[in-house]
Amino acid sequence: MTTAAYIPAFPSVVAKAPAAPSQAAAAHFEAKLAFETDCADVWYATNHETKDFVLVDVRTPALYAAGHVPGAVNIPTRQLSEARLADYPADTLFVVYCAGPHCNGSTKAALKLARMGRPVKEMIGGLTGWIDEGLGLART
Repeated sequence: MTTAAYIPAFPSVVAKAPAAPSQAAAAHFEAKLAFETDCADVWYATNHETKDFVLVDVRTPALYAAGHVPGAVNIPTRQLSEARLADYPADTLFVVYCAGPHCNGSTKAALKLARMGRPVKEMIGGLTGWIDEGLGLART
């Protein structure tokens, strides 16, 4: 017995705005990956590949000391400056994170780095995402 697919009279709230054409969707998602990375990729690159980026926790020193992603350096957003980054070659890729999706500190830091001409990506999820992935924290 064959059952015909049910086609509702009105589209759902998901389908109400049609999906972008595949080429446009591919361009969008490819561009998105140029701006961000995720916790699992940072963990994998740090533990299984040559780490070719500097992971920066942009929260306060007290929050960093209480728990941070292993291998991250602490440079609070307000302290990001050419002088503070002078020891890093101009082509150094910085990956920034803050507390999590409820915090825009990493977005502010990424913008600041980009305006300085530095390559930068934001680690989506931040510390909350890291913890949600079940990855451990370092404390100082």
